[in-house]
Amino acid sequence: MRDQHGGMLAASFVLVVEILENLAFLANASNLVLYLSKFMHYSPSSSANIVTNFMGTAFLLAVLGGFLSDAFFTTYRLYLTSAAIEFMGLLILTVQAHTPSLKPPICASASTEIQCEKVNRRKAAMLFTGLYLVALGVGGIKGSLPPHGAEQFDDTTPQGRKQRSSFFNYYVFSLSCGALIAVTFVVWIEDNKGWQWGFGVATAAILASIPVFLLGSPIYRTKIPAGSPITTMFKVLIAAVCNNCKSKNPSNAVMGMKTSPSSYTTETGEEGNATKVKVPSQTLTEDLEFLNKAVTEKTVSPMLQCTVKQVEEVKVVLKIIPVFMCTIMLNCCLAQLSTFSIQQAATMNTKIGSLKVPPASLPVFPVIFVMLIAPTYNHFVVPFARKVTKTEMGITHLQRIGTGLILSIIAMAVAAVVEMKRKKVAIESGLLNSAEPLPITFLWIALQYLFLGSADLFTLAGMMDFFFTEAPKSMRSLATSLSWVSLSMGYYFSSVLISTVNNITSIFRHTPWLSGSNLNHYHLERFYWLMCILSSLNFLHYLFWANRYKYRTESTAD
Repeated sequence: MRDQHGGMLAASFVLVVEILENLAFLANASNLVLYLSKFMHYSPSSSANIVTNFMGTAFLLAVLGGFLSDAFFTTYRLYLTSAAIEFMGLLILTVQAHTPSLKPPICASASTEIQCEKVNRRKAAMLFTGLYLVALGVGGIKGSLPPHGAEQFDDTTPQGRKQRSSFFNYYVFSLSCGALIAVTFVVWIEDNKGWQWGFGVATAAILASIPVFLLGSPIYRTKIPAGSPITTMFKVLIAAVCNNCKSKNPSNAVMGMKTSPSSYTTETGEEGNATKVKVPSQTLTEDLEFLNKAVTEKTVSPMLQCTVKQVEEVKVVLKIIPVFMCTIMLNCCLAQLSTFSIQQAATMNTKIGSLKVPPASLPVFPVIFVMLIAPTYNHFVVPFARKVTKTEMGITHLQRIGTGLILSIIAMAVAAVVEMKRKKVAIESGLLNSAEPLPITFLWIALQYLFLGSADLFTLAGMMDFFFTEAPKSMRSLATSLSWVSLSMGYYFSSVLISTVNNITSIFRHTPWLSGSNLNHYHLERFYWLMCILSSLNFLHYLFWANRYKYRTESTAD
């Protein structure tokens, strides 16, 4: 009921919950590699791989969370279930960190020649059980919480659509709030008070998020599941293939459905209030005509009988996939912030006055930038754009994503120039082969964090809003989860790209670009220029699809 359910108040509970949830997730993920190497006695490379696989799996499982939200559970129930699963995983990790008998013995020897006792199978099984319960819970939450918040707004009114766009901006802001607490306060606790206390804070945070979420129960709008959207997609695709193969048969003609290039306007009512909106037409459109054959009088099997609505919904999903693919390169650039950027900072002067900042705290920079930019964008940039363009959104979803892609190109160029400056200082000061800090402040690295943090805000918020708004109602949670899949694939692609670059450059040179223990001997600036070029080509690819895309849900009037 419009007067009693939904709105910004209901969505505010979701934003507070996201702060707590992201705090619980990143509090351990950001510093987990240290716990695995120092206390579980995994090698540095094994520790890094475990963390990468854990993070990648958590974000990929967001697809499962989105699918279950659409098909079987409501986003409301799935969040509660996923939060309980993450709580169980964190509780297992807390108990293990607190109990000496559940960890390998402390390695007392300072000699590198004496190997520390490795974690045995039983203790490793407990560790991985806890980690992947956390990953499963995080995936369910990432796949259900953003669409649950977006569902609180009425997309049949201009005000509702504007508020939903603001919600996604503040969702990214809430992510950053949780991350800020995680990489400062909780990491300090882990390093100074013990990992059992760090895991304990994360466990308490996810537990506290459950009653906070439940407080909004009386005013939530909740979408009822409409069955498996993936089943519908496969049915349409299989029916189209089968019927195209039988297209020579006259009896297999399309059921009197004419194609239409656009939609029509109709009056729809909600709780007795008529609203004029643009809805998909009941005729087959000319886009992706191959799929139109899925609607026929006679099919190979009654199970493959498709409606016009189902065909048009599948077309919408297929048309947003190219946009999703174009965002992977940006997330590949973001992956550098947690790898090479931190290693660069470690070779530089990390003092700010008398305060020495650990390089691992560099993620604070993009977090703070996003927290400053998000309100500015929402309260100043968007209203100004609405006045200039005379449109409801001011800046369209695809324009926001495109802005993020442009900023990522600038970020990689800046990163390359800063690396050239860093190496020049190393050469001029005679510290090229030294482990001493270079006489150059690590704040130069903050420049690339500024641009990539801004790019993340524009693209992540734009992607979520775009996928949720454009996707059919039956698969909105699944579509929104593509934002997290893009992040996961970006991290994986970064690893593949580094390996490929090293393999190719080792053919033409004795030493690959990115190999060895001394970062000063890397050709990191060349790698960043390569990323800049690839990002530019990716942006041209994005322009091709963005210019061809026609919005499905434009309103007929503001």
